[in-house]
Amino acid sequence: MLLSPQAEKNWEGLCSVLEDVLEDQSHRKLFGVELGSGTGQHVIRFAQKMPFVTWQPSDINEESLNSIKAYIAATHAKNVQEPAHLDASEPWEQWAGLHRSSCDVIVAINLLQYSSFKTAQLYAINGTITPSCNEDMDAELRKMNPEWGLPDMDVLRQLAFGNGMRLERIIEMEEYYKCLIFRKL
Repeated sequence: MLLSPQAEKNWEGLCSVLEDVLEDQSHRKLFGVELGSGTGQHVIRFAQKMPFVTWQPSDINEESLNSIKAYIAATHAKNVQEPAHLDASEPWEQWAGLHRSSCDVIVAINLLQYSSFKTAQLYAINGTITPSCNEDMDAELRKMNPEWGLPDMDVLRQLAFGNGMRLERIIEMEEYYKCLIFRKL
C-alpha cells in the first residue's frame, strides 16, 4: 500500500466538505467516482464516513490501482468498488464504461493542475496566483510539462457550463488549497 502524508493530513477537511455537500442526499443511495484516486487513502476514508455512497476509485497508474486494491482489502470496505483504469482526459464515453446518469458525485483531488486544458497560459483567479507558494508550485508544474499548471477558475467555470454544470461555490481549505463545488444545471 502506498502512503501519502498529504492525503493522511487533509482527508478530514475533504470529508467534511463532502459530507456538507451531500448532507441533503444522505437518505438515498448515491454513486460517486473519484478521478485520480492515487494511493486510495481518500476513497477509503470517504467510504467510511459516507456509507450511503458507493465509490468507484480510478487512476491511470498501475501502481496506484494496486495500492487502492490493497486499501480496499485491508479495510474490508463494502461500498468501494474495484478500482478502474480511467484517463479523465478522455471523452466521457471512454470512462471505464460509466454512464453520465450513473454518477451522482465526481471527486477530483489534486488532479486539475496536472491536466491540459489546451488553452493559453492558465492561472488561478483572473490570471493571478496567490500566495507566492502557489506561484512556485505553478512554475514547477510547468517545468515538468508546459501544459500543466494552476487552471484559471473562469476557464473551469466555462468548461463546466459547457458540460451542463455550474460552479456553485469555492471553499478555502488549509494551506491555500481550494475546493470547487460544481452542480448539474
